[in-house]
Amino acid sequence: MSTPPFQDGAGLPIAAVERETGLPKDTLRVWEKRYGFPQPLRDGSGDRLYPAEQVQQLKLIRRLLDAGMRPGKVVGLDGDALQSLLGQRSVAGGDLSRTNDASYAPPAVLAPLLEAIGAHDPHALRHALGRAQLRMGLAPFVTDLVAPLAAAVGEAWVQGRFEVFEEHLFTEVITGVLRNAIASLTPPSGAHAPKVLLTTLPQELHGLGLLMVEALLALESCNCVSLGTQTPVGDVALAAAAHKADVVALSFSNVHNGATVLASLRELRAQLPPATALWVGGSCTALYQSTLDGITPIRHLSGLQPLVVQWRQLRNH
Repeated sequence: MSTPPFQDGAGLPIAAVERETGLPKDTLRVWEKRYGFPQPLRDGSGDRLYPAEQVQQLKLIRRLLDAGMRPGKVVGLDGDALQSLLGQRSVAGGDLSRTNDASYAPPAVLAPLLEAIGAHDPHALRHALGRAQLRMGLAPFVTDLVAPLAAAVGEAWVQGRFEVFEEHLFTEVITGVLRNAIASLTPPSGAHAPKVLLTTLPQELHGLGLLMVEALLALESCNCVSLGTQTPVGDVALAAAAHKADVVALSFSNVHNGATVLASLRELRAQLPPATALWVGGSCTALYQSTLDGITPIRHLSGLQPLVVQWRQLRNH
């Protein structure tokens, strides 16, 4: 869907800014109150209009967030300062698919895939990924190709070599490939098949990492229920009860303030039954800085299989 033109030359409405930058509308409003930026104009109806210069700053801020920086360190900086920081940073963030994972793919393997994204050729990208998944098997495909490819796409975004729509192209294609692969697996059954509810909390738009987790859990004969992204805390608890979930798995990126993430997790933990495990991952550094009672952080995709084994062992006792 194309972006609406500037209205009377004043700026973009908030919905268009969300599409342009990948920053949720609620986040933009919170930053406006907390940091005094952005500073939108108002149209005749009182609705926000964001000038082009501010939209460009927000794009740079989003790149820095994806590179692992916190909002408080970058929101409100001018364009030159943001560009300077971008030159100093290497990619460290994104969603759970970019969680300091040790997996690595040689540049020669990633280059044709990145070229297909840059050439805006979804058919070539889908064909190459599908062949790789069949050749490698699902688990190595996720950990050894998709994870480093997601990191490479994120790095291209941070460096300004990819635009938002190109990142979206990659996400849509890989989502289709992974969904087809998951659907081809034999459905899990029995008491040894934990039911895992996967989602993100409000303002968290990143969902690819959750899908990668779902693929790996499906291979471990887990029964996965995905709610997609941006589910309120109370609804996560209600869904966990309705689906009789054994595990709730959430992903967080650096869009969130660390204190807000921890407060939301404590609130959710209090609403879940003690027997329901709560697994969390992503690039939000607050997840790994302190021990959270009843909450298990997952730094790497490789940590999922041992967690499932541990769950089964505890269930058998």
